[in-house]
Amino acid sequence: MKALKALVVDDEPLARERLSRLLQEAGCDVIGELGDGLSLLRWLKEPRAVDVIFLDIQMPGPNGMEVLAEVSDCPPVVFVTAHATYAVRAFELAAVDYLLKPVFDDRLAKCLQRLQQQLVRRLSPLELKTLLPPPTRFPIRAGDGEVFMELELITHFELENERVWACRGLNRYVTRWNTLAEVEQAFPEDGMIRIQRHLLLRPQMVKGIRPTSVGRIKVMIAPKVELTVSRAMTPRTRDCLRAQNIPI
Repeated sequence: MKALKALVVDDEPLARERLSRLLQEAGCDVIGELGDGLSLLRWLKEPRAVDVIFLDIQMPGPNGMEVLAEVSDCPPVVFVTAHATYAVRAFELAAVDYLLKPVFDDRLAKCLQRLQQQLVRRLSPLELKTLLPPPTRFPIRAGDGEVFMELELITHFELENERVWACRGLNRYVTRWNTLAEVEQAFPEDGMIRIQRHLLLRPQMVKGIRPTSVGRIKVMIAPKVELTVSRAMTPRTRDCLRAQNIPI
């Protein structure tokens, strides 16, 4: 049985290195590693001898699905993601496989077997576009009117004087909401955590954490921007970040 030629695309260096190592241990030939969607788009513009792309979905810039939807002729793809919702949407086509982070060798072995048996076919751009979830937007105030903001750009929501602010690091935008409960109800599948009575965190935006001297943690959401997690919510926040494959 020939060795599969694989490309690994992931913006997390540790995850990328781990998957490459597991693939090599399984007898695959890892022909390259990339760290973002734009690099993949440039890579795909040239003819390449590759059997499969192991592709992280959530990456800076265009995500994995968005890149593939722009490519007319793409090799078979295995999506690698920490978000089960994306994985299920992909697998429902019976056309791609997926690996949930963290990747383990037994699940990877089943995936490689499907690839060897040619059960993972190439997707057309139209099929890939059906996998893309609709953009999640909400209105924010801008002068005398409103504009729509993408939820995926927001790091957290903050309640101040009975008004909810959508925050992107240090930048804040006033919304229509008056309580954080309204935000949670608007986006029930986003997995937000109430880390303080007045703070609602999107854990997928956390870049790192550090402990404090009083049994709490601080989460970094942007360079030099941290939020303090309450003592009561520290254990749940840690568990949630582990589920997001964030080293803690």
